[in-house]
Amino acid sequence: MTFSVARFRELLAFEDRTATLVSSHIEPMGDYVIEHLKLDIAGLPVRGILTRPAGASGPLPAILYGHSHGGGYAIGARELLDGREYLLDPLGPVFARAGYVTMVIDMPIFGERATVSESSAAKALLWEGKSLFGQMLSDHAAALGYLASREDVDADRIGAFGLSMGCVLSYWLAALDTRIAAVAHLCCFADFRTMIALGAHDGHGIYLTVPGLLREADGGTIAAIVAPRPQLICVGEADHLSPPQAVERAMADLRPAYAEDSDMLEFFSEPGVGHEETPKMRSAVLAFFQRHLR
Repeated sequence: MTFSVARFRELLAFEDRTATLVSSHIEPMGDYVIEHLKLDIAGLPVRGILTRPAGASGPLPAILYGHSHGGGYAIGARELLDGREYLLDPLGPVFARAGYVTMVIDMPIFGERATVSESSAAKALLWEGKSLFGQMLSDHAAALGYLASREDVDADRIGAFGLSMGCVLSYWLAALDTRIAAVAHLCCFADFRTMIALGAHDGHGIYLTVPGLLREADGGTIAAIVAPRPQLICVGEADHLSPPQAVERAMADLRPAYAEDSDMLEFFSEPGVGHEETPKMRSAVLAFFQRHLR
């Protein structure tokens, strides 16, 4: 039986939300522009950061960026501008110079929303039959709605991108929402049942625990919902958060979904690489979005 979007939403306790712009401050950076956004999502103030080419006429292709975890609770959306130790350099300017409008928001418990601990937030939600990741995805989808509504964005050409937690945010949202035309994700695609069997699952935060999910689906079957939309998966073969056995199992579940559209699925596995972006991954991502969004 095929895992359905409706059932996925139910397990996540996914909530339909909208993001309303409250204020915007523009910061010119020469060949690109930064917009510092304040959004209202479900009655809560949420910081957003957006980069776009300077002087470009729209509507432009866009990328919804999912920021990573890495224990950097104070960073959140600033990752788009400041980067992280496992990124080659900040991607906001890179995507802007390549012609994309790129947007990220603080996920719950990160950035300006880091008012409670991950443990506290996740435990409270689990008691209510919800999950922290379900709340993150609900907000991520709301951000997508705002991004798609902008006059400078072509709503038919929006991609999703992220590394680590941002990887899972990106391909899970693409499974939930067909407004994502193409998704590229790095360093966190794996079969969680295999991760548990290997004892590797505890490297992930409690945010990712979705009660009952593994009785019905796993990484590969969730990614399969994205098909036949384009999907790029990049992994490092020495990454403890996505060990090769877990990646192989997830890919075995995913590939049949692209059997009739094999050119829409790209998989890049780099030997000797841990939980980090590499120059080859960066090149693959830029080429992927060039093909499918531009």
